[in-house]
Amino acid sequence: MKLQQLRYIVEVSNNNLNVSATAESLFTSQPGISKQVRMLEDELGIQIFGRSGKHLTHVTKPGQEIINIANDILSKVEGIKAVAYEHTKPDQGALNIATTHTQARYALPQVISKFIKHYPKVSLHMHQGTPAQISEMAIKGEADFAIATESMHYYDDLIMLPCYHWGRSVVVNPDHPLAEISKNRQITMEDIGSYPLVTYVFGFQNKSDLEIAFNKAGLDPNVVFTATSADVLKTYVRLGLGVGVLASMAIDEETDDDLVAIDVNHLFGYATTKIGFRKGTFLRSYMYDFIEEFAPHLTKNLVSEASSLKDHEQVEKLFENIELPIR
Repeated sequence: MKLQQLRYIVEVSNNNLNVSATAESLFTSQPGISKQVRMLEDELGIQIFGRSGKHLTHVTKPGQEIINIANDILSKVEGIKAVAYEHTKPDQGALNIATTHTQARYALPQVISKFIKHYPKVSLHMHQGTPAQISEMAIKGEADFAIATESMHYYDDLIMLPCYHWGRSVVVNPDHPLAEISKNRQITMEDIGSYPLVTYVFGFQNKSDLEIAFNKAGLDPNVVFTATSADVLKTYVRLGLGVGVLASMAIDEETDDDLVAIDVNHLFGYATTKIGFRKGTFLRSYMYDFIEEFAPHLTKNLVSEASSLKDHEQVEKLFENIELPIR
């Protein structure tokens, strides 16, 4: 059994059983990968992948268990390398961050600017996507950190640390009826539910906080357009496509002075942004520094303590008496 074989089966699984795509991503040949996978299966005496002719069709039950363990082994190998680099090249390396557009555009610029000035030899890469997509990136090791709000708590393989709370606003054009209503009273769920909505892309597997809030009020939101970008949403609000529901931090008093922003925290409450990383990850010193720059209460000692806990409930209990900032 070789590390290369373990890497192949993990990457084949990550590439939806597409051996050609796996070969391309690993800069090797398709026959070479197929041969090594077969050799591993012969050595173990089981099939890791089900087949139909030459095509892989599914991961077998024992195959999934083997892939999970292989993932852990490869993670440990990367950890060993990280320990060595921490002692030989403490100020050099790479940091991959997966996050949403709102976080990248409005919450992270100053943090990243300071980080790059402090660690000019660390290559920083940002990947944007939906909360579900970026959580998957962290789980697969494609990202060191996942920064998002919704969906992250559905992944048991991530240590998730609360960073800050953020509120939502309804955004409309000045001549919209909701703009006039908000001058005289707080708007209600029924008020908002009377109009088409434009908002963030929902998680793939679960309802969003917005959907849950409407359902509790006995309403079904008429969402006519979704996007990952708050700037795109505001563009479509300006076009009169619908009422925007987005993060308050995404509203700029100067660039968005042609829109009316209405605070709706009394309807939806606050959401919590979290930063997540895989269990068992060896965090470099610059990774601890990035976390603390993003969320000052997340000191190295607190992050290390959270990393040693067994489940999400214990992590949440650790932070229950810590007051998070609101953005």
